[in-house]
Amino acid sequence: MVISGKNTIFAVLFMAKKLIYILTIAFLLNAVMSCNTDKVYESTNSKKKKKVDVTIGKFNKLVKSSDMEAKFIAAVKYFEKEDYTRALTLFEELMSVYRGTTKSEEIHFYYAYCNYNIGDYIVAGYHFRNYVRIFPNGKHTEECAYMNAYCFYLNSPEYSLDQIDTKLAIKEFQRFTNQYPKSDKIKDCNDLLDKLRAKLENKSYENAMLYYNMNDYKASITSFGNHLNDFPDTKHREELNYLIIKSHYLLALNSIESKKQERFKAAVDSYTKFAESFPKSDYLKQAESIYNSALKSLEKYNKQTS
Repeated sequence: MVISGKNTIFAVLFMAKKLIYILTIAFLLNAVMSCNTDKVYESTNSKKKKKVDVTIGKFNKLVKSSDMEAKFIAAVKYFEKEDYTRALTLFEELMSVYRGTTKSEEIHFYYAYCNYNIGDYIVAGYHFRNYVRIFPNGKHTEECAYMNAYCFYLNSPEYSLDQIDTKLAIKEFQRFTNQYPKSDKIKDCNDLLDKLRAKLENKSYENAMLYYNMNDYKASITSFGNHLNDFPDTKHREELNYLIIKSHYLLALNSIESKKQERFKAAVDSYTKFAESFPKSDYLKQAESIYNSALKSLEKYNKQTS
């Protein structure tokens, strides 16, 4: 029994040593493979870096070169590959070098589109306009005239902000449609004009409502009238005509005695026009109530002055 026990102990020790040996070999193999993988990654990464460096070096060498023809060919290739930043750098120099030559027109055209494609619409629009001015009979004049207007459209902000670019876009699209009435861009122009005018309409409506909500009824009457004149097809036409009646009435109530009579009369007159124009309006009942109150007040002041 003792001998058997010793054999068992030796067997266990032998197996433990064997297991340690196997684990050690596995650890060493894993370390070697990991090292090789890191070397492969470093090698690949190094190659990539070298490739990028070569590309940058090649471009920098081209920029410093005095071979303008090579620069022009390269600039066009960069543009076609959609590498607009590098194309822009080369075309910028070529603009002055080839001024007054036959290549100038194409360089101006590419240069404007480089700015457009990198999202600088203000500069792009300027250069599209410049092309039209310098080359009024050029191969791309119609396209550049449209793109000039389109750049203003892209710069047009939300209706709640200043609308200078919106107004300029409308002006330029109208100029384009007048100058090129048979252009295949006319439908696009009209669609974009509708969107731009809708912005101005929303801006005008919000401004008018702001005066009304601030209880500045005199200003709101003027603003409502201006909105209706500027946008005769506005979807707010019925609402604003009703609010004009209400504003006249509220203005009269808050006026000094000497002005109340004429302002109540304005409310009555506004109702008469409203009832004729919108006989089935949802606002008619409310408008009629205001009219009756204004009429009673007006009769009182008429008696006082008679």
